[in-house]
Amino acid sequence: MAYNLRRIRTAKGISQERLAADSGVDRAYVSQIETEKFAVTVDVLDRLADVLGCTIAEFLAGVDAGSQPPAPLPRGRRPKL
Repeated sequence: MAYNLRRIRTAKGISQERLAADSGVDRAYVSQIETEKFAVTVDVLDRLADVLGCTIAEFLAGVDAGSQPPAPLPRGRRPKL
């Protein structure tokens, strides 16, 4: 589940901070979910999925044994336009 959450989030270019703010979840909690330090409730999964535009089922999909972890987003803030 943690792998798929991070994969979907990074593929959409959404930072943990933005995901947390838009879903009403603490940023540290999002990080702990992605690093498998905390279990997550269905309510939180639903809020995260809503922000990411996916279903909870996508978080729970199986992962191939040889899959590499998703690459992190570039560090730093985006430049102001």
